[in-house]
Order: sequence, then C-alpha cells, then structure tokens
Amino acid sequence: MFLKTSFTSLIVGVFVVYVLHTCWVMYGIVYTKPCDSPKGLNCITPFLAGNPKLQLSIFTALRSNADGGHTLIHKEEDFDVSSKFERTVNVSLPKKTRNNGTLYALIFVHQAGLSPWQDPRQVHLVAQLTTYMIPKPPEISLISGEDQAQGEKEAAQKKKQPGHPAAGRPATSASDHPVSHWRSRLTLNIVSDHFVFDRESLPSDVHRYLRVFQNGKKMVYLPLLFVDELSNRVKDLVEINSTSTELPLTISYDSISLGRLRFWIHMQDAVYSLQQFGFTEKDADEIKGIFVDTNLYFLALTFFVAAFHLLFDFLAFKNDISFWKQKKSMVGMSSKAVLWRCFSTIVIFLYLFDEQTSLLVLIPAGIGSMIEVWKVKKAFKIQVSWKGGRPTFLFGKLDESERRTEEYDTLAMKYLSYLLYPLCIGGAVYALIFLRYKSWYSWLINSLVNGVYAFGFLFMLPQLFVNYKLKSVAHLPWKAFMYKAFNTFIDDVFAFIITMPTSHRLACFRDDVVFLIYLYQRWLYPVDKTRVNEYGVSYDEKPKGKSHKD
Repeated sequence: MFLKTSFTSLIVGVFVVYVLHTCWVMYGIVYTKPCDSPKGLNCITPFLAGNPKLQLSIFTALRSNADGGHTLIHKEEDFDVSSKFERTVNVSLPKKTRNNGTLYALIFVHQAGLSPWQDPRQVHLVAQLTTYMIPKPPEISLISGEDQAQGEKEAAQKKKQPGHPAAGRPATSASDHPVSHWRSRLTLNIVSDHFVFDRESLPSDVHRYLRVFQNGKKMVYLPLLFVDELSNRVKDLVEINSTSTELPLTISYDSISLGRLRFWIHMQDAVYSLQQFGFTEKDADEIKGIFVDTNLYFLALTFFVAAFHLLFDFLAFKNDISFWKQKKSMVGMSSKAVLWRCFSTIVIFLYLFDEQTSLLVLIPAGIGSMIEVWKVKKAFKIQVSWKGGRPTFLFGKLDESERRTEEYDTLAMKYLSYLLYPLCIGGAVYALIFLRYKSWYSWLINSLVNGVYAFGFLFMLPQLFVNYKLKSVAHLPWKAFMYKAFNTFIDDVFAFIITMPTSHRLACFRDDVVFLIYLYQRWLYPVDKTRVNEYGVSYDEKPKGKSHKD
C-alpha cells in the first residue's frame, strides 16, 4: 500500500511541477522586458513612433520568391496600423494553380509613394493561399439512389456555369489523393505598441520577424508584420479545379499586442510541428479551433482543465488496471455490462475513424478499446492456447456466488431487451430510408453507434440492478471509478471546445446521469471497511508481514 501511495504521490508531484513550469513559461512568453533607458545605445526603437505614411500592397505569385511574375490584387494607400478593416477581392487563378498547383501571397508594408520592390525600409511576408487535402466523399441514398441522381443533375447544370468551383470536375472525383484547395481568408496583424526592445534581451521568437536599420547612433526596427495561419480553417477551404478561373479572398487586418503576437507565434509553431509529425490539415484544424474560437482567459482555463483531465485519465487507468489485474472473481460484477462496454467502445472507435475525427479524440478511443478487450478476457476467464497455428479459447467455470450474480445480470438484460432491440432496429431502418451515407459500411457503423449513444446507458443499468439485488457496492472499483467520474465533468467542458460528432457530445452528458445514480447507491449501501464483506474482502485489513521491533 505504501508503494502504491508513493507512486501516486510521485505522479501528482510531477503534475504540480509541470503545471507550475508551464505557467512560468507562459509568463515568459506574454511578458517582454523593455529597455531600461529608451535613449540608450542598447535600445531598439520602433519605426512606427515617427508616424510614417505607410501603404499595404498584396501580390500573388506562383513561387514564394516571385520568380515568374507577380500580380497586384489589393493595396491600402492610406494604411493606418491601428485601424481594423476587412476587404473581399476576387483573385484570378493561373493555369498552373487550376491544374492542382499552388499560389502564394506576397504581403508588403512599405512607405507610401514608393514601390515595395524599391523601398529599402519595407517589410514583407509570404503566405500560401492554397493547401492540399483529400476531398470529402459524397453521401447518397442507399435505397433509392435519388439523391445521387439529383446531385448529378445539379452538378451537370453547374458545370455549364463558367468559374463555378464544381465546373469541369469529372463525374468520378478522385477522392483517394489530395487535391488543391483555396484558402478563402488571409488574416494580417501588425504590432501597434511602440515597444522599445533591449538588444541584450531580445526574444528569440520575435527575432525572425524583426528587421532593423541604423539611424545615426540608434537602432530602429520596422513594423512587426505577422500572418495569422491559425485563422485558416478547414470550413473556409474551397476545392480548386481546372475551370475555377476566379475565387474570392477575404483580407482581414487588425492590430495586435506584443504579448499576444509572441503567444500566437508559439502556438503556430506548435501546430506546424504536429503537421510535420503526420497530423493532417483536418487534425491541425481541431487544435486551431481551440486557439482561434476562444479568448485568452478561456484558453487558460482550457489548459488547466486539460491538465487535470490528463492527470485523472492516468490515475483512472492505473487504478483500473490494478483492480482488474487482481480480480479473481466476478461476484457482484455484471459480465454483460463488461461485454457491452467492450462492444460499444470498439463501435465508437470505428465510428470516429469513419468520420475522420481528430486524433485528439481518436487515439484515446483506440487505447480504451484495447483495455476493454482485456477486461472481457478477465471477466469471462478466457484462456487462449495455440495449436497448429490456430487459437483455441477456453472459458473458466463459475462458482456458486458468481452464478447468483449471473442470474441477476441475465434477468436485467431480459427486461432491457424488450425495449432496446426494437428501438435500435427501428432507428436503423429509419436512417436507411430517409438519410444519406457514403456507403453501406458507413450506414452500419452509424446505426450501431447511434444505438450505443442513444440507448447505451441502458446497458449500464444491469450493474445498477445487480447492486440493488445484492444491496452492496463493495465489489466496484471505486477509486478508478471516481477518477473517471471527475473526467466526465471535464469532458462536458471539452464537448464545447473540441469539434466532434453531436452524438458523441451528447454521450458526455449522458455519463453524468449514470455517475449520479452510482453515487446514490454508494450512499444507500455504505461499505464498512472494518469487517469482512460477503465476498471475503476486508479493505482495512493489515498487511501480512513481520512486525518491527523497537
């Protein structure tokens, strides 16, 4: 017991150190030390302090270095860095871009009246206006096929319209390889603070955006221009094809503080690193939504919630594995509920995979499925032996107490089947007739997962029924259960932050109801830890071993 407590205390201690270290790092990102003496030689003063007349010019080019020509698409002649604006312009797409190519935007901030290519005190950045992503396959009616025919008719009419995004697209669109998509938003920021940097303590994240020139004995830095890549969401992407001659581009500009700029640079680098590790555009989009769609205060709350969620997940995993590893008897435990949890977690995992859900949700679901399979093996006392390259499964026998629990479990499932099966079958038939799916497999997975989400909590009732019949909850893994219960409330917060299917979001709130019922049974059937219960277990039993002498 001491070793277990010490290990848990060690994990909690590491967690506290991690949170404190993260807070310190975040403070170092948001706070930048200014120059002590603004008129000193070690200070770098802002070019914007002199209120120069500036102009914003945006060009498009096939290459990031503008080789091969460039085209002006927008300019702001009286550009005020403190004034927010939003403009929508139509951009002509070159032939190479329409043929699954790329296109870049060259953003210049330069002195008014001068060409950006000739102004020595200009700042510029390059942003990619296209990205590659696998298009979403169309959904059709599996019974009548009328929706598909109507879609083909509408597509044929749209193909006749020049410049339409779907025009000229083949009837069998290649959905197995990435195609070029248009980023319909371009978000720009400039630091409006007249911050004076100290040359000896210049932040490394700002250094790559800093352009400095010598003005007499003083060092002056040009405006800090930043392209917000986090605002490029998947929902704003438009598929490009060979006849998309012109597409709209929304140019948004707003000033930004230095602390927020540094924070945004770090978050943007983190998303880029995830993409280098194999995260797709859609996976990265889920993380972008956390930063873009929330304010900084709610983002800080999200961090602490996620940190505690990680801690409780680990502790619940540790205690759950320990409980089932030591479990020798299924007395008081509903084997049907264990089998159902295994089935439901596998179905949910396949559903999330079919819906191309974020890896933030998919990976934990996959790990949970493997754990539930292991629990089924323990619950039914399954032994696997290999003979001639073929597996043989052997099931253990039940004792008298386990048979009594199994009778209550079977009786509960009998009552539930009268309600559950007609509802699931009726829902699947209704979806097949009135809804559209990508394939028969997609319909099957959606029907199963809808049954799991809508009526899955009914399969948690056999355990409640067994508890009621035995008038005891001593057989439940309460330590692991409490950690999971805390996570159900944390999941309620994440249900509004991370993009996920609506049915998966509603299931988070369903678990809260079941948790409250378990708590009521915990109060109704208290456990006396000082006595041996009906299953031969004493929770306050002293550990066996030699006593220490003084």
